[in-house]
Amino acid sequence: MADRAMAVAAWEALFRAQVSIMRGLSSEFPTEVMSLNEYDVLFNITRAPGRRLRLKDLNRNVLISQPSVSRLVDRLAARGWVEKLDDPLDGRGTIVELTAKGFQEFRRAALHHMEAITDRVGSTLDDDELHQLIELCDRLREAQAPVTARRRGDAEADAAPADAS
Repeated sequence: MADRAMAVAAWEALFRAQVSIMRGLSSEFPTEVMSLNEYDVLFNITRAPGRRLRLKDLNRNVLISQPSVSRLVDRLAARGWVEKLDDPLDGRGTIVELTAKGFQEFRRAALHHMEAITDRVGSTLDDDELHQLIELCDRLREAQAPVTARRRGDAEADAAPADAS
């Protein structure tokens, strides 16, 4: 296990780099097309098979809260960019499907956004460093589920009444 001070310093460096890059990307994002949150939702749907995603799964992958996602999807549906469908596997669930118009608008914003990302990230790191960054970030993300489960288990154990036998 890594040294605590080193882990905290690495987290702070990662967080500050992400905030700095996101501020720059946000300032250059083509908001006349869509908001960055709308882009995030459409981005996640475009990555799903058939450009369809259960609302429940969309909520797990976007950077905004569940109620905000639902309202945002409603706005995207009103613009004709997505369609909300009943989930045939879950009568209470909703599937969000990207329309051709929504994909066209997403692509328009994505081309501009990818250029800005390339300018801010790709011009700073070489290909080997980018591969390393991807691997490190993937490892960090994948490691979170077991840590969360372990911490929940600890919290549940702490909250459980002591055995009175």
